[in-house]
Amino acid sequence: MKVLLTGSGGFLGQNLTPVLSKDYSVYGPRARNWDLRKQSTCNQLIRYIRPDVIVHAAGSVGGIGANQENPGKFMYENLIMGANIIHAAKEFGVSKFVLLGTVCSYPKHTPVPFKESDLWEGYPEETNAPYGIAKKALMKLVETYNEQYGLNGVNLIPVNMYGPHDHFNLTSSHVIPALILKVYNAMKSGDSSITLWGTGQVSREFLYAEDCAEAIKLAIEKDVPPDPINIGTGKEIKICELASEIAEQMGFSGEILYDSNKPDGQPRRCLDTNKAKELLGFEAKTSFQEGLKKTIEWFLRNNK
Repeated sequence: MKVLLTGSGGFLGQNLTPVLSKDYSVYGPRARNWDLRKQSTCNQLIRYIRPDVIVHAAGSVGGIGANQENPGKFMYENLIMGANIIHAAKEFGVSKFVLLGTVCSYPKHTPVPFKESDLWEGYPEETNAPYGIAKKALMKLVETYNEQYGLNGVNLIPVNMYGPHDHFNLTSSHVIPALILKVYNAMKSGDSSITLWGTGQVSREFLYAEDCAEAIKLAIEKDVPPDPINIGTGKEIKICELASEIAEQMGFSGEILYDSNKPDGQPRRCLDTNKAKELLGFEAKTSFQEGLKKTIEWFLRNNK
């Protein structure tokens, strides 16, 4: 079976490709050769590969700072790429379409744990809203294309991911790679402290990327409706506790300071994962400490 994986060169794509390649022929077009912002390119790509399944993992994404600097870019590019590839999948009769959504689509003050039924109960957290709304619109597009045209679509909502091949950059990364890099730079420079954005009191749930890859593989194999499905661990950790854990694993003994003038983002994030268990038979296997250890080891090996 042929699987077309968009975003194959990205963080999730590099973790997903080896998992899918065990059982499927995986085709990963790169953005430099295939501009998914053009409908004609998406049509040409699917006509050329003739995939049985499309997994849409491509996206324009980053941390709080990147979202603040690129709200229009992130919203437009995610909307247009997703809409184009979904429409092309319908036009060329692709057997299954798996869309990777985002936890950023949930309303800012969603009760914890987040249930899929809460998705439309309010406006997303402001710094992530354009990205989150774009992804939420695409989930609805998958649903409506299933209803009107019979597109066999699956909507997955993974929580914040981490792991090898992540993008380690202080201005555009998500929280874990940014923290690892900040601690690494402080140790390299001999600094006695690091300063993090926000209060450190907000919480996040984290999913090891390889576990997410296993969930996506199950979504390909199982017959499920296009209703959103949360993919996560169901466990949350405060940012201050996360920072302390990273510092301890990396051997940093300096002080961890917080700049409360910078935004915290959403107050809490933690998913109800019962639907994933029921429909996909999915439960995350990697403990947070183990996944963090593997992520730090990968980073250090690649930054000597």
